[in-house]
Amino acid sequence: MSNQLSNLLRFWYTHRDNTPWVLGTVYKTEGSAYRKAGSYMLINGDGQQFGLLSGGCLEADIVLNSRKVMQFKKTSMLVYDSSDRDDITFQFGLGCGGKIYIMLQLITKENDLDLSNVFKVLQSRNTGSYYQKIGGDESYIKHEHHNQEKLSQIELINGEEWLITKILPEPHLLIFGGGVDAMPIITIAKELGWMVTLVDPRVANARREKFKIVDYILKKIDEDLILHSKKLRVDAAIIMSHSIDIDAEALLKIQNLDLKYVGLLGPYRRFTDVLKKAGLAKGSLKTTVSSPAGIDIGGQLPESIALSILSECHGMLHGKEKIISFKDQK
Repeated sequence: MSNQLSNLLRFWYTHRDNTPWVLGTVYKTEGSAYRKAGSYMLINGDGQQFGLLSGGCLEADIVLNSRKVMQFKKTSMLVYDSSDRDDITFQFGLGCGGKIYIMLQLITKENDLDLSNVFKVLQSRNTGSYYQKIGGDESYIKHEHHNQEKLSQIELINGEEWLITKILPEPHLLIFGGGVDAMPIITIAKELGWMVTLVDPRVANARREKFKIVDYILKKIDEDLILHSKKLRVDAAIIMSHSIDIDAEALLKIQNLDLKYVGLLGPYRRFTDVLKKAGLAKGSLKTTVSSPAGIDIGGQLPESIALSILSECHGMLHGKEKIISFKDQK
């Protein structure tokens, strides 16, 4: 199971009545920390944990403290200071050197911390802001439109501290081309917890028996594809059909979408051929195209190429400095 919040909540929602549950939240950090504010973990009465609040160093102690929350039915506040020789984190050898503040809140049938609604927001691929009263058991989500990921922040509301975290659905990747070299990209993307739609109009390609883990397979590059992409909030596209005609059709069609990343497989000279076939000019493209797609990390195997492309895509989706260009070659 990936650590995407939607995956954690999906499991919790299915089993929410079978055992007690606790929501663990990093609400503040000082200095270096593996996870930042707004990171979540779910712990159940069987001692199972879903998600991480550290690099694995603190989870056993967090689970132990969660049992106390279940027993005494009261929110617990934890502080782990890896710079303090007397702190448990120092004893564990946690080398980050920072301080982590964690809140453990009990989830009950009467008060599920509004997680059911958070899950519904994510299931519908909408966005919102999740409010948690620091030190209390009050939490709720407000439907709000967000486009970019932003760090969580603490705000004073009526004199009380609340952690406010943006809730965003997991990234949705659109892949044009259902050849065997698409599988490493799909495998890594699914390991990251992303949603994946695979598109290929060729009968022999993108067959369900070969691509069992993709969320959707479409066989036409048409208006239904655009409706599907808008409804399910596609964030990025990788064009890799190895066909100039199909790549051109795909590039032309996605001009109807607001994408944060578009990658095109193949050398730059091939990009110019695709543009010409599509009747497009570089300056008219709605989204900058990375061509050749990916960061130059070396390696020629499909797995290396997949890692290269998804690293570039990941950076763009998470608001890093612009790392792609048309990569014009002299």
